Amino acid sequence: MVSGARRRAVRDGDRQIDTAHLLHSLLEHDRDVYAVFGDGPQIARLLGYLVQRTIGYGLRWQGTVEDSGAVPVMRDGEGFSPLAASAMEHASRRAARRGDPQAHGIDLLAAIVTDPQARAVEVLARAGVDATTLYARLDERRDACVGGGGVGGVGDGVGGGDTAR
Repeated sequence: MVSGARRRAVRDGDRQIDTAHLLHSLLEHDRDVYAVFGDGPQIARLLGYLVQRTIGYGLRWQGTVEDSGAVPVMRDGEGFSPLAASAMEHASRRAARRGDPQAHGIDLLAAIVTDPQARAVEVLARAGVDATTLYARLDERRDACVGGGGVGGVGDGVGGGDTAR
């Protein structure tokens, strides 16, 4: 999943993987994450906005760092924005709280939507998805997290079952 996000960042001309890259990769590679949004027009709008990053409104993000102003968490050499790095760490902690040594896509999605300054949250809002409502739905499913394999590169050596490569 992370390698897909990295390819998107390079293709988009971005210096770092941000939360929108992570969201796009999750939707492409994790059936459980995709299922959270259903098959209606909302998922089509969401995917449309994510694709438009390279041809429209995402261009204003180029050359900037995705950061909410909170204490940044940088992962040396991995090229994550501070918010994306923080989301990766949060996903690992979320999985650990339920006793799972491996974070799943649902964990990362929940972590991504916790910061209202995240680019992914902006994309979700443009597509008509309320991040707070989405997080509540994901939180209800936390203990039943199964599916799309681990999220490669999440946390401090936790996980690593990157099924999306």
